[in-house]
Amino acid sequence: MKISKPTNIVFWISFVLGIIGLLAKLVAIPVLSPFAFWILLVAFVLLVLGNTMKGF
Repeated sequence: MKISKPTNIVFWISFVLGIIGLLAKLVAIPVLSPFAFWILLVAFVLLVLGNTMKGF
């Protein structure tokens, strides 16, 4: 499997989702805190897809 660089938009979307998920886990945000794990999981999967699929 060849790893490629993710596009800038995919990187930044996953970065922002990761920060939001981390903040939701550490700070009580009523709307986001119950979904903190899932937000982090989506950010990680998006970053993995960006690294494994060329042009994504």
